[in-house]
Amino acid sequence: MTIVLFFLILFAVIAIGTPVAIVFGGMAVLPGILDASFPYTVEAAIRSMVSGLDSFTLLAVPLFMLSGIIMAKGGISEKLFNFFAYFIGNRTAGMPCAVIITCMFYGAISGSSPATVSAVGAMTIPFLISLGYDGVFSTSIVTVAGGLGVIIPPSISYIVYSSASGASPSALFIGGIIPGILIGIALMICAYIKCRKSGEDKEKLAENYNRIHDMGFWNLFKESFAALLTPVIILGSIYGGIASPTEAAAVSVIYALIISIFIYKTLKINELGNLLVEGCKTYVTILFVISAATAFGRALTMLRYPQVISEGILGNISNRIAVILVINLILLVFGMILDNIPNIMILTPIFLPMATAIGMDPVHFGIMMTANLAIGMVTPPMGINLYVASSMTKIPVLKIARAAIPFLISFFIALLLIAFIPQLSLWLVGM
Repeated sequence: MTIVLFFLILFAVIAIGTPVAIVFGGMAVLPGILDASFPYTVEAAIRSMVSGLDSFTLLAVPLFMLSGIIMAKGGISEKLFNFFAYFIGNRTAGMPCAVIITCMFYGAISGSSPATVSAVGAMTIPFLISLGYDGVFSTSIVTVAGGLGVIIPPSISYIVYSSASGASPSALFIGGIIPGILIGIALMICAYIKCRKSGEDKEKLAENYNRIHDMGFWNLFKESFAALLTPVIILGSIYGGIASPTEAAAVSVIYALIISIFIYKTLKINELGNLLVEGCKTYVTILFVISAATAFGRALTMLRYPQVISEGILGNISNRIAVILVINLILLVFGMILDNIPNIMILTPIFLPMATAIGMDPVHFGIMMTANLAIGMVTPPMGINLYVASSMTKIPVLKIARAAIPFLISFFIALLLIAFIPQLSLWLVGM
């Protein structure tokens, strides 16, 4: 089977709405069905699916997901927002910037982009609208800033990439800190320019800022301290060599339970069963995708498609900058049509050898890939953040996508800096 025909069939089956996991599983066994001499049989594909899940690192995924679900139940986003708004809420674009910073911190708790949009957006979008900001603008901020949930560590995407590439998850977590902050700053600059140009309702802003300010710094700090401490505990334990990412994920679940049940008292013990069921339902879908994508990736390797693609690009493009741009453009296209987890599983074996061939560090490449695919989560037709935000606000997806364009441009500029300045991703790793 030619590489062109293989990928045409792949995209055609995805386009008609077939579940991604079934697509990957089916495409993994298709060459063996069409050619009896092909060594990758159905039995071999099943073994790959099972072995793909036999990973201590992947255990961190359901644990971080469960931690995020518990934190969302605890109303953490409102406490974080009030704390950040206390410092910058009275400045131009202060409230939108406080929303972006809240997304950054919540991303460090949940490790998930859609979860960040849902938890932060449920509280902040109505609040921004009440301050006089346009509803579409308010929704677009949270939709794009929610992408920080997969870039700011700990990130589920980094764990999946680590499983697919063999890169250290601890190095990815540490390396993602500066790129995540850089993207957050880029989004805040965009929000500032937009608010400076369009104007703000100063009277409503002053009234609401005074309400937050009157709560007092110490009261806000005490309310948000436990939430602010979460990323410190997770990253500190990893960076300090105290725990592996999987162990830190287990600690995050215990910590989330403690603060939600005993400190904030927003969660009752008899509600834990429902939260566990919710976590299992979410994770089972991801588990199926990862296992099928593992078999799919193995089939690609047996077909030598990664080598063919690598030789085709590197054989025609000798300039390192041009190669990085081509990789990023292809990632952007895939990000528009597939979720980031299946993308990471199928594109890592294709593009990582190419990236290392031009001298890119696997950690740097993983962070660049994750940041790139985060843009795809805010672009039609498959941008999941758009659909999460639209379901909350009832604003059409395309309307949100159009309003998000300035923020996506800022995001893309930050992505280029991450791609071409390796030390942004590697400086903390090398310390």
